[in-house]
Amino acid sequence: MKLHKLATVLAFGLCFFSALANASAAEDRSIRPFTVSIPQAALEDLRRRIAETRWPDRETVDDQSQGIQLAKLKPLVKYWGTGYDWRKAEAKLNTLPQFMTTIDGVETHFIHVRSKHPNALPLIMTHGWPGSVFELLKTVGPLTDPTAHGGRAEDAFDLVLPSMPGYGFSGKPTETGWGPDRIAQTWAELMKRLGYTRYVAQGGDWGSPVSSAMARQAPTGLLGIHINLPAVVPPEIAAVLAVGGPAPTGLTDKERAAFDALSAAAKMGNRSYATMMGTRPQTIGYAINDSPTGLAAWMLGHPGFSRWTYDNSDPEKSPDEVLDDITQYWLSNSATSAGRLYWEYGGRSVVFAAVERTLEIALPVAITVFPEETYLAPETWARRAYPNLIYFHEVDKGGHFAAWEQPELFSAELRAAFRPLRQDF
Repeated sequence: MKLHKLATVLAFGLCFFSALANASAAEDRSIRPFTVSIPQAALEDLRRRIAETRWPDRETVDDQSQGIQLAKLKPLVKYWGTGYDWRKAEAKLNTLPQFMTTIDGVETHFIHVRSKHPNALPLIMTHGWPGSVFELLKTVGPLTDPTAHGGRAEDAFDLVLPSMPGYGFSGKPTETGWGPDRIAQTWAELMKRLGYTRYVAQGGDWGSPVSSAMARQAPTGLLGIHINLPAVVPPEIAAVLAVGGPAPTGLTDKERAAFDALSAAAKMGNRSYATMMGTRPQTIGYAINDSPTGLAAWMLGHPGFSRWTYDNSDPEKSPDEVLDDITQYWLSNSATSAGRLYWEYGGRSVVFAAVERTLEIALPVAITVFPEETYLAPETWARRAYPNLIYFHEVDKGGHFAAWEQPELFSAELRAAFRPLRQDF
C-alpha cells in the first residue's frame, strides 16, 4: 500500500514538473511587447567618456588611406557629446510596435508593422554591420502604406524588422555557430511564430547572406528573396582576386569594372575591418567597447560610409541619423558580439558565389544594383550565379545602405521585384 502511494506521489510529481516544463516552454515562445528605455545614467556616462577622449595626432596623408580623418571625425564626436539627443532616437523606435521573443535560446528583438491595406505581403528585412534596424526605419511608411508614397494598395507589405543575434537589443549568443544559416532558421521560426504562412525576405550587407541562406533552406512559406549585395562573383574570378592577380581576358566592360572595383578595394584595405573581426573580434572588442570615439571611428571606417559627410550638408544622412546607429551599438554594448558574426564566417567575402552556394538556391531571387555600392554586380554574373533570377535592375541613386540613403527608391524596387510573387500569396 505504501509503495502504491509512493508511486502515486511520484507520478503526480512527474506530471506536475512536466506541466511546469511545458508551461515554461510555452512562455519561451511567447511574443512580448518591448519598449526602449535607456537609463539616464548610461547617457551621462557616454557623454563623460566622449569628453575624456584622448585624440591621436593628425594622419600624414590628405585622404582616407590611413583611416577616418581626424578633421572629419572630431566635429561629429563633439556634437555627439554636447548636442546629440538619444531620446529622439528612442522615440523613433518606440513609435513603432516592438517585440521580444526567445528563439533557439536567444532573445530576438523585432519591429512588426502590419499594413492597413488588405492582403499585404509579409516581408522580413535584415540589416547588416555596421547598420541596425535604424537603417530600415525610413522604409516603414513606403512599404506598409504605399498609397501615401506614390504606390498602389496591392503593393503593400506587412513588415518584420528583426535585430540580428548579438546586435542592438537582441540577445547575445553565448556559444558559437551563430552564422547566417542559423539566423536564417531563426527568421523562419519568427515568421512562423507570427502566423505568416506565405512571405518574402530581403537583405543587404549581412542581410544578403542571411536572406540567401533562407532561400537555400527554403522553409515552408518563403516565396522568394530580394538582395542588394548579391554574391555573383564567379569562382574563377574569386580565385584571381584572392591572389591579387590581373584581370582575366574576355570580360565584358561591366565585368571588368566590377573586377577592378573589387581588386582596388582589396589593395586599399577596404576590408581590413572584416579581416580583424573575422579573426580577432574579441581583441578589437576591448577597444571599441571601452571608447565611444573608438567605436565611431571603427564603424565609420566601413566603405559604405566613405561618401557620407556626417554633417548637415547632406540632408539625407544627417549627423543625428549616423549617431542613432552608433549610439545604439554603444548603449546595447553590442560592438563585440556583433563583430563575432565575421568570425563565424571566417572573414570570407559574402559577394563570392561559391561561398554563398548560390547554385543551390531554387527559389526566385530579385536583385537591385545601386550605383554607389562597393561594387556593381554585372547582370551576366548574376544570371550565372542565381538559377532562378526573376528580377535584375540597375538604379541611378543610392549606395551600400540603400534603404537608409534612398528609402523611397528602395521601397519602389521591392514593390516591383516582389510583384510577380504576389500571385502565389
